[in-house]
Amino acid sequence: MKISRALTCLATGITLAMTASVAPAADLQIVSGAVGRDIQVLRENLDRFQELTGHKVTIVEMPSSSTDQFAQYRLWLSAGNSDIDVYRTDIIWAPQIAEHLLDLSKYEKASAASKAHFPSIIQSQTVAGKLVALPYYTDAPALFYRTDLLEKYKLDVPKTWDELASTAKTIQDGERKAGAGNIHGYVFQAAAYEGLTCNGLEWLVSHGGGHIVEDDGTISVNNDKAAAAIEQAASWIGTISPKGVLGYKEEEARGVWQTGNAVFMRNWPYAYALSNTDDSAVKGKFGVAALPSGGAGSAATLGGWNLAVSKYTKHPDAAVELVVFLTSAEAQKMRAIKNNNLPTRPALYEDEEILKAQPSIGLWKDIFVNSTPRPSAATKADYNEVSKEFWDAVHATLAGKGSAQRNLARLEARLKRLKGSGWD
Repeated sequence: MKISRALTCLATGITLAMTASVAPAADLQIVSGAVGRDIQVLRENLDRFQELTGHKVTIVEMPSSSTDQFAQYRLWLSAGNSDIDVYRTDIIWAPQIAEHLLDLSKYEKASAASKAHFPSIIQSQTVAGKLVALPYYTDAPALFYRTDLLEKYKLDVPKTWDELASTAKTIQDGERKAGAGNIHGYVFQAAAYEGLTCNGLEWLVSHGGGHIVEDDGTISVNNDKAAAAIEQAASWIGTISPKGVLGYKEEEARGVWQTGNAVFMRNWPYAYALSNTDDSAVKGKFGVAALPSGGAGSAATLGGWNLAVSKYTKHPDAAVELVVFLTSAEAQKMRAIKNNNLPTRPALYEDEEILKAQPSIGLWKDIFVNSTPRPSAATKADYNEVSKEFWDAVHATLAGKGSAQRNLARLEARLKRLKGSGWD
């Protein structure tokens, strides 16, 4: 995609501020996980930052699994590692690692920049009055669907999970009969990791089955509607979804979809741009819509990534300068156009260049605004353990290891023990 000269000249509005830095050049390291082209696009941002400031920035690349990333981050931060200056952090991690991060509100440029982002995201990154990260991009999943196949079979985009199962089965069976033996009706993220917590939460909320743990700390996951939601998902395994989906994360699902071997896929915005590349079998043959309802409305888990500065960094001023640059309007605009990353600045959703290059971003704004947060605020430092217990229970059910009712009852007991007298 050819972008305008204005976009190529990234950070025009902040060039003077960057080049005016009187601090000596620093060697910085930023750690980041990645899906799709994340690292490639980040490198382009960093090359521009280096050109403007003279600071050198090296990327420390992590596995795509956010669960694996978080485990490594905790090890580094607990050890007071000073090698990593800037961390790319999941929106749910702020309460768990805040003690290891700088308070960005104490830095004038970072504090001023925070006012241009969605207030809800800034609030999610504020712990006990301390702003621990600035928003890099936001995220919310959607239902990807094959427009050509729906047209061929004269079927509509499903609005409920029942409709999804029926439509997926009809098209899957029809295409296999016609010779497309590798096609599946629906692919999603069912491996035992944070991505399954996101999928599972969407099933629960869309059926009216609660949020695992409610805002007041009440453990709500063991209920009939939650059990029915998970049992419905389990019925997809081996029918409209391959048994191998039990090991799928984002990229495995995208791989099946992008080779033309899925009718529907649940995934994040990054997969939209990649699905429209020249080597994609589904280029120009798909659309996106809100995830189906289970009777209580559509639910999409709030995602998103932020940038935090380690309090152990040897270059705090340069590291904060890097975070301000990477979260600027100019840098976010480039990532929106090149990688379909959703901006965290409301003004960019009105940007004509972004909407022309990535029309789907307008749709995703509505999905994001109505998205469902994971219970990290309610469970605080225990969120990671809560999430693991949840995804283990859901994965067991999907794999046929006990009923949802039994697995959720066990989950409730484990969460009660974890909670004790209150969430820490």
